[in-house]
Amino acid sequence: MGDDGHMAQVTASSAAAIPAETTQNYRKPLAMVTTLFFMWGFLTSLNDILIPHLKSIFDLNYAKAMLIQFAFFTSYFVFSLPSGKLIDAIGYKKAMVAGLFTMGIGALLFIPAASVPSFPLFLTALIVLAAGMTILQVSANPYVAILGPEKTAASRLNLAQAFNSLGTTIGPKLGGLLILSSAPFAAEVLHQMSAPELQTYRIHEASSVKLPYLVFAIALMALGVAIALFKLPRIASVEQRDAALHDSIWRHKHLILGAIGIFVYVGGEVSIGSFLVNYFSQPDIGNMPERVAAGYVSFYWGGAMVGRFIGSALQQKIQPNKVLGVAAIMAALLVCVSMIAFGHVAMWTIIAVGLFNSVMFPTIFTLAIEGLGPLTGDGSGLLVAAIVGGAIIPELQGLIADRIGIHHAFFLPILCYLYIVFYAFVGSQKKQPVATATSMA
Repeated sequence: MGDDGHMAQVTASSAAAIPAETTQNYRKPLAMVTTLFFMWGFLTSLNDILIPHLKSIFDLNYAKAMLIQFAFFTSYFVFSLPSGKLIDAIGYKKAMVAGLFTMGIGALLFIPAASVPSFPLFLTALIVLAAGMTILQVSANPYVAILGPEKTAASRLNLAQAFNSLGTTIGPKLGGLLILSSAPFAAEVLHQMSAPELQTYRIHEASSVKLPYLVFAIALMALGVAIALFKLPRIASVEQRDAALHDSIWRHKHLILGAIGIFVYVGGEVSIGSFLVNYFSQPDIGNMPERVAAGYVSFYWGGAMVGRFIGSALQQKIQPNKVLGVAAIMAALLVCVSMIAFGHVAMWTIIAVGLFNSVMFPTIFTLAIEGLGPLTGDGSGLLVAAIVGGAIIPELQGLIADRIGIHHAFFLPILCYLYIVFYAFVGSQKKQPVATATSMA
């Protein structure tokens, strides 16, 4: 996919092709790109605060509230291929800048959405925000993965994703304080209000998102300017692109199964995160106000951050697929315990799933693109499109929760983790990679 396709053509032999001084030069660009991981993690996790907030303002059931995640993550599927075309047309650096400015516009759209207030307008703002994020995902994930020896690619991407998790840890805590500033009225109280009273209430409650998202818009655009001014290395393969003409991403079974792995992983992780505030406020689970529950969501994402730092270190010594398999088994077991338990046991076991979620996305991603050579860019586009799992699986869990209750609807993420166990030990096996080389432009 454009520059992404050119830069993502590194395999195991590339370590020898990169001089030591060149490898040292990659530290600053990696640090700069890591700020992007932080920003999109922060903004994605705010959805977990928006869901209960908009659910109470607009008196939505779980299925309708999950349209927030559906709109957000469907955007990944819709915009991943156009993002590749954009990168092809203007280069990955300019595309990153365009992505940040698109995200900034999406954040600004929250202000008119809150002023009306309108649930469809909130969904529109989220779609624009996610479109910008998709451009960053298509370029930044493979960029980090291939900037150095392939055998440490999973470790490197885990480290970058740890800062993504730092964003998702801070996001719910800060979002809960800024956005969930007052206790929402119960549904029965809303039903008794007259139309003017209801509109006044909605405008007042929705106004809490205006200032936070204005600040986010300014920060995103400032980061866009910083990336534009920063000299990022351009990575180009010495191998001709023509070599990819006789191959196809659909011939690489480990990539296709990896795309399914990304689909179910993102779906499972987002499903759990999306329901935590409502789950913890249940009388038989946490029995706490939504604002207090929002603070506990940070522990879920904080576990992912800690786990990625640990996973980055472990994968220097242990094969990434083994780390992935054990993590998926532990995640499935913890969700099982939460489903059969109550009170603090149910709370903390579901929070602990975050620790084991940590290594899944970066490890599946690097296992799936390994050995693709000149097809790596196209493969990364497919994997980013598979993030649409974050739209579909939470929506399914919302429908299930409306029927059997939120407590037992968590069986869906368990199925997701069982597939990841299969991918780790069986599905990720691949052919030997084709050797290519890297150079600094």
